[in-house]
Amino acid sequence: MNTLFDIVTVACFLGLAFVFFQWTSREPRTLIQFLLCGVVFAVANQLGNADYPLLASVLLIAGIGYAALIVRGGTA
Repeated sequence: MNTLFDIVTVACFLGLAFVFFQWTSREPRTLIQFLLCGVVFAVANQLGNADYPLLASVLLIAGIGYAALIVRGGTA
């Protein structure tokens, strides 16, 4: 891990896995929604490493927000 975006996105992936197993009903629909968040985090990491920190930060916040909506919104 070389950059801040590497560390933050790996932490977000770990957070997604933890939340999925601890606070959701572990349904396939929830997993697919979390996979979408994971893709957003991967794209944010690539953009952050390619010197687009503002866009990467927006994607990170959007991914975290969407994951929170999934868990809190009752669709999990």
